[in-house]
Amino acid sequence: MIRVAVDAMGGDRGPEEIVAGAVDASSDTVQPVIVGPRDLDTQGLELIEAPDVIAMDEKPAEAVRAKPNSSLVVACRAVGERTADAVVSAGNTGAMLAACLLELRRIPGVRRPAIAVTIPARRGPSVLLDSGANADARPEDLVQFAHMGAVFAEEILGVARPEIRLLSIGEEPEKGSLLTREAHRLLAATDLNFAGNTEGRDLLTGAADVVVTDGFTGNVALKVTEGTIQSLLEGLREEVTATAVGKLGGLLIRPAARRLRKRLDPDTYGGAYLLGLRGLAVIAHGNSSRRAITNAVSLAARGVEKDVVGRLAQNLGESVLASRPSTTPTPNVR
Repeated sequence: MIRVAVDAMGGDRGPEEIVAGAVDASSDTVQPVIVGPRDLDTQGLELIEAPDVIAMDEKPAEAVRAKPNSSLVVACRAVGERTADAVVSAGNTGAMLAACLLELRRIPGVRRPAIAVTIPARRGPSVLLDSGANADARPEDLVQFAHMGAVFAEEILGVARPEIRLLSIGEEPEKGSLLTREAHRLLAATDLNFAGNTEGRDLLTGAADVVVTDGFTGNVALKVTEGTIQSLLEGLREEVTATAVGKLGGLLIRPAARRLRKRLDPDTYGGAYLLGLRGLAVIAHGNSSRRAITNAVSLAARGVEKDVVGRLAQNLGESVLASRPSTTPTPNVR
């Protein structure tokens, strides 16, 4: 039985929506455990009491230190203390990162954890990382992200020897910032299936199985992609329903439109792994629906089943640690 601690108080839609999603994810092999206040209706699921809440607008590191009994921190602590196998939260992303660093700690040799987001590309899903854990990064960090992304693609997406590309402003090795140019040189010297640079315009077509970048660039690219998808789908719906002829055409394309919407909907994947930690953590979107929480819990359980943490530790130990820097700074969490 895989136990997944679910932060009931994170997210914009309220604990009822999160609990409902956790209930839907419950099965013979997956046991969600709700973390929240004593009077919370868990609909029959086990409760771990946590009286405090970290709000979305609180400063992450300060909030984690000031509220050790908040639902987000207690949920992470459950994994660190091995009373749960994974944690899911739709709460404050910065606080989730800070709490995971405190309660789970990094895999030995990992400088900085990375958020790995699944991109619904036309040629099949790919993974983009870092998608926001680190605004600043060093070239060697991007090499570690590439190793993390390769494990993700192999174990979760089922891709054998995944192709990896570096997000830049041109495909040529000499294009890009000092960071990307040096990262390109380092990646080319690894035994990874590194295929060079890719540009942002190719993210939704299927630039590679794994696309690597720093957290600032990755988060901007992710938000632009999400916003573009949402605007296009809403614009298409408005145009189709604007006239009688459009409505008739809409009936004809409805099955295809539903398939496309399902593929592009972030709720389909539920959340993103925070990779590089000694425990498994899934960050869900702040506006996660019941369906998104269900899928986030399932994603967490799949990561436990596939031993993503163990595979990462082994992969990084064999391929990266020999070249790690002598110091291990703490990520810039605001």
